[in-house]
Amino acid sequence: MKDSELKGKIGVTTENIFPVIKQFLYSDHEIFLRELVANAVDASRKLKALALSGEADCDVSDLKVEIELDESARTLKVIDHGIGMTGDEVDRYINQIAFSSAGEFLEKYKDQMSSIIGHFGLGFYSAFMVAKQVVIDTKSWKEGSDAVRWTCDGSPEFTMGKSDKADRGTVITLHLDDDSSEFASKGRILSLLDKYCKFMPVSIVFGKKTEWKDGKEVETGEDNVINSIEPLWTKAPSELKDEDYTGFYKALYPLEEDPMFWIHLSVDYPFNLTGILYFPKIKERMELSRNKIQLFCNQMFVTDHVDNIVPDFLTLLHGVIDSPDIPLNVSRSYLQADANVKKISTYITKKVADRLEEIFKEQREAFEQKWDNIKLFIEYGMLSDEKFCEKAMGFALLKNTDGKYFSIEDYGKAIAGEQTDKDKKTVYLYATDTEAQYSFIEAAKNRGYDVLLMDCELDAHFVNLLETKLKDCRFARVDSDSIDNLVAKEEKSKPEMSDDDRKALEELFKKALPADGEYTVEPENMGAGAEPVVITQSEFLRRYREMSALGGGMNFYGQIPASYNIKVNMENPLVQKIWENREDSSELLSQVVDLALLSNGMLKGKALYDFIERSTDILKGKITD
Repeated sequence: MKDSELKGKIGVTTENIFPVIKQFLYSDHEIFLRELVANAVDASRKLKALALSGEADCDVSDLKVEIELDESARTLKVIDHGIGMTGDEVDRYINQIAFSSAGEFLEKYKDQMSSIIGHFGLGFYSAFMVAKQVVIDTKSWKEGSDAVRWTCDGSPEFTMGKSDKADRGTVITLHLDDDSSEFASKGRILSLLDKYCKFMPVSIVFGKKTEWKDGKEVETGEDNVINSIEPLWTKAPSELKDEDYTGFYKALYPLEEDPMFWIHLSVDYPFNLTGILYFPKIKERMELSRNKIQLFCNQMFVTDHVDNIVPDFLTLLHGVIDSPDIPLNVSRSYLQADANVKKISTYITKKVADRLEEIFKEQREAFEQKWDNIKLFIEYGMLSDEKFCEKAMGFALLKNTDGKYFSIEDYGKAIAGEQTDKDKKTVYLYATDTEAQYSFIEAAKNRGYDVLLMDCELDAHFVNLLETKLKDCRFARVDSDSIDNLVAKEEKSKPEMSDDDRKALEELFKKALPADGEYTVEPENMGAGAEPVVITQSEFLRRYREMSALGGGMNFYGQIPASYNIKVNMENPLVQKIWENREDSSELLSQVVDLALLSNGMLKGKALYDFIERSTDILKGKITD
């Protein structure tokens, strides 16, 4: 050992701190590179601040952080030209870990082990997760300072002495562990730098750019700067144009279509937060992309799992959020309880609602054009966030089967006259499939009624929500009953039939219905001109079955089989003929029942084949007659 070298122990009261760092503090070892680069960037920015204030007389025009990898020697270097450290500073910042004991630390923070190093200033020590030896060569910016070398093999013992480093700054050299060989790969380091460092405020250099020459890839003399994409969220919105926002989106998500619109976030009180959130086009509603919001801390990537920081429905958005005030290095349970996180979540929700309301009021036509793409997102928000729901009741749209859009308030006013029933309730008729429910939609239109199109996966839940928010109303799917029953204007008389006749009618029609269904046969007076047989489903049961299916169907309603109501129109001449000649009317009975099944898309296979054959025979008979 040289005379000038110092040997000592790192200032902890237990020798178990390094196993703790290696095994518990980070679940993902790749974080070490983010931490070391972040420290290097901090050192560079501090020197720049000193130079700008006049305290440091040095050139800071070309500050950069360099990453050097020697794959054969299995060493990785992180080099900066920042403020550097004196021997005293190395002793203070590196040798003295701020814990009275590792045992106390483990007890106090046992629930927060997933990502805690940066929170306690231990970022440098993450290097020991991947390195069997770490060497620091550093020289302070302060005039007359000697260069210092610090060496540690992952035990609490270190060696510190003079270094031959001539220029200011710090070089951290990692001699990689055998079980960390993945980090001796150029491709792996490049991917980590691109993931964590592409928006850092100081240039991050990894080797030289390459080009193809004479059939092979050769290095040029130009630095390969990782963070070449400018972080747009750090600029003022007034400086930016639409193409800046769309270009930045393409840089983040090169395979995505252009976003529909975006929100630029910026607040400095009572917390600091900047960012840009984009509304993506949702092509396949059930193939939603979550985890597309990237979280940064002072331009350093942290995670793309922001479900504890933004409300669940906002995780459908894309973009970036940057905040130094989010406690990134603690457990999820802590995040959920943190006051700053809750304030940030509330702020983002409000900004999203404000932006949607602004587009609705100022660009109504454009908002309607975007509605089909953002409907799922807005309904999800209204169902899951009460404050968002309150605001969205003013800008959410309803679309009818003719493709016309209405605000919720305007639609209620438009249908209030015609579609108010005998109980003074406004009936909102809706369809989920314009093709399958065509005949029911037409029957409603023939009465002068309007029908909404509710074909979103969340609409069963959404109509429930609207029924609680709107006064004196109810929603009814257009095929859930005959149209005169759905919007009943007066009490209708029931057919006068004995219990025996009702039972006989039920048995008669059930014989003509498919054997694999559950049916309730009901005689109705619907008028001579109405259909002979109408097949409907209970609005209540059908709606809750759909809601159960969306949630996996593992509950009471999800287990109930589909059941149908068979409305037999006793005033229809064909039904009267069938009933009068019920002993010998099987062909006519089958025909009217099959027509009802066909109009509901329920006639398939052999039953459909038989119907076609029977219809053909009937037509032949008509021609012969």
